[in-house]
Amino acid sequence: MASLLPGTDSHILADPPRLDFLDRQTLRLIRPMTALEAWNAVMARPLPLMALAFRLRDAVSARFGVRPIGGFSGARRQAVKVGERLDFFLVEHAAPQVLVLTERDRHLDVMTCITTSGGELAITSSVITHNRYGRIYMWPVAPAHRLIVRHMLRRMAQG
Repeated sequence: MASLLPGTDSHILADPPRLDFLDRQTLRLIRPMTALEAWNAVMARPLPLMALAFRLRDAVSARFGVRPIGGFSGARRQAVKVGERLDFFLVEHAAPQVLVLTERDRHLDVMTCITTSGGELAITSSVITHNRYGRIYMWPVAPAHRLIVRHMLRRMAQG
């Protein structure tokens, strides 16, 4: 974990000026929960078309030597440890209120940090691209990511 987003407890890959993408979205929690419980709640109701989007991503990315990630399984986890995987993400840090997940390849590094503190859930994603493919990949992914997280949090709030 390289850095904390200033003014938050959210981990990011590097200081904000060095990032190629940064998004932090929050939701007021109706009850206290751990970061893993928040992950389970967000993943419990997958957005329509997400499976198709991941299949498309995997098909296109395979042409550039990127391993398939397959998407989100929706499987609930009771516990996770550093070094384990939550779907395609590597767990780099696991504490009751902070869950740091990464996916790294030769094109880009992605870190998603889920925090639950002060009655708030925050999902913070940061990306550093390494080459032209990583930058091109992020053109459609950046705005889509913001919308997807917004809708996932909205669905979680609705129960």
